[in-house]
Amino acid sequence: MDRPLWEPAAERVERAQITAFRRRAGLADYAALHRWSVERREAFWRALWDFCEVAGEPGETVLVDGDRMPGARWFPEARLSFAENLLAHPGHGEAIVFRDERGTRRAISWAELPSLVARAAAALRAHGVGPGDRVAALLPNAPEAVIGMLATASLGAIWSSCSPDFGVRGVLDRFGQIEPRVLIAAEQYAYAGKRHDVRPRAEEIARALSVPVLYDLDGPPEPLRFERFPFDQPLYVLYSSGTTGRPKCIVHGAGGTLLQHAKEHRLHADLRPGERFFYYTTTGWMMWNWLASGLAAGATLILYDGSPFHPSPGALFDLIDAERITVFGTSAKFLDAVRKEGLRPRESHDLASVRAILSTGSPLAAEGFDYVYEHVKPDVQLSSIAGGTDLISCFVGGNPAAPVWRGEIQCLGLGMDVDVFDARGRSLRGEPGELVCKRAFPSMPVGFWNDPDGSRYRAAYFERFPGVWHHGDWVTLTQHGGMVMHGRSDATLNPGGVRIGTAEIYRQVEEIDEVLEALAIGQAWEGDVRVVLFVKLRDGVALDDALRDRIERRIRENASPRHVPARIVQVADIPRTKSGKITELAVRDVVHGRPVENREALANPEALDLYRDLPELRS
Repeated sequence: MDRPLWEPAAERVERAQITAFRRRAGLADYAALHRWSVERREAFWRALWDFCEVAGEPGETVLVDGDRMPGARWFPEARLSFAENLLAHPGHGEAIVFRDERGTRRAISWAELPSLVARAAAALRAHGVGPGDRVAALLPNAPEAVIGMLATASLGAIWSSCSPDFGVRGVLDRFGQIEPRVLIAAEQYAYAGKRHDVRPRAEEIARALSVPVLYDLDGPPEPLRFERFPFDQPLYVLYSSGTTGRPKCIVHGAGGTLLQHAKEHRLHADLRPGERFFYYTTTGWMMWNWLASGLAAGATLILYDGSPFHPSPGALFDLIDAERITVFGTSAKFLDAVRKEGLRPRESHDLASVRAILSTGSPLAAEGFDYVYEHVKPDVQLSSIAGGTDLISCFVGGNPAAPVWRGEIQCLGLGMDVDVFDARGRSLRGEPGELVCKRAFPSMPVGFWNDPDGSRYRAAYFERFPGVWHHGDWVTLTQHGGMVMHGRSDATLNPGGVRIGTAEIYRQVEEIDEVLEALAIGQAWEGDVRVVLFVKLRDGVALDDALRDRIERRIRENASPRHVPARIVQVADIPRTKSGKITELAVRDVVHGRPVENREALANPEALDLYRDLPELRS
């Protein structure tokens, strides 16, 4: 395709914050800005601190041991408060708006929010919470979670949250490692029209952790105080998915998180004071932390708890119109699901407020781009973004002053020295390889919990290419300066020694109307690897020879003969993590008779049993 799907109007480019930042740096275009941001990192990150008006003292030194990865130290003399920065630029009116699937609406104004945070901080302080202590939360995506996080950060303590749909074992696998001082829990939550009582699980978890469980954080009224801490003061503990063992406890610092989110919100998403910012997420996914930081830009957070398809498949589009959402964040799977439902939001909804749609969680296929521009809104910046829990931010994302090309993430993130390597560590262009980052950046983890010598941290990211962050995504850099995501490289298929990204197969298979979802693995077979494709079909549809032939033909004609699976098997369900990602590695382990150590990490662990001892895979 030789023309972009969307180009920003000249007026939009002119007023974009990234344009103002680029001009302040005296640079001609985005390519020059990105090059400067990685070649002169100290100048870039110091300029970003000033541009975003970070509250605190930056100190004289920006970077020490910058050539070490890990080991680089950012702003070693700085002092700041994460909570202060999220409340430092209050707008007028609403700071947080909460909606649930029953239509309940609650709003908290900018004037009210600091006093609620102060009362929550007082309640935590009364339970002995201080700097470095961990506060664990089992909460839905509601105002109480944001308030609790801000209160925790104001004390210099560390926030760690799970979605309330986690089972007891899954929660203890996470919180049990960090030994929290208190557990904050919701009494109940709603999903898909049903109410779920959290209290029995919360009480069991609290007993196992030997901590009190708090169902509210309403301490005595007092002034909100902000103590400023070092740049690397631990702020969050986030967790890996845990489908191949106990979840890794990833510790992120306040300063790196703040600067990265400010950069991505202000420059890459052009988020502004007074805009209304939404991401469909749970408190157990890093996108919740990313969303909460939108307060630092003076934006209003729109929080939603419940199923995105209840009471109807158009529920989130109803929410856009009801709350006049400006920046709408979702997942590639959601966009694919509403496309499969045949929704045409452009015809059924107004959507006038939306200027940007963000998508992450899995690769957004080219057909997903087509769907958004044809059936959702033609004049919108569609930003597929990608990064992860490991960096609590993005390696690649959007550019509000640049065109959107079909199937491509728009740009490499500023300050991120992203490259694509082959197996020998050589840079690639125009062909798939491993996503890497060659220089340190501020939101690298402070470390892993209970990893005193850093060995687990180094093993996670730096063993494959010493001194270079190896992220584990299989990607291609494009001629437009963007990126195409092919899936996780550890799930990459390797039939006959040729590496194939699973997303290349999914893109073709899920275009077939009868197929709702698909999952592909490599099965060891006769000294090689063969591709096995599992398909979840629409109700009442069976996988017969005709449908199997159509699937194979589409893959062969639109991908390659090597992509065609050796076996196609119909299954009733596809296993997913709590954040909605399909779990190829867990299925691969089951098919090969290996144990899956942490089934509690899955949203639907019972689905794994569907893949055990399948007769279709014995021949």
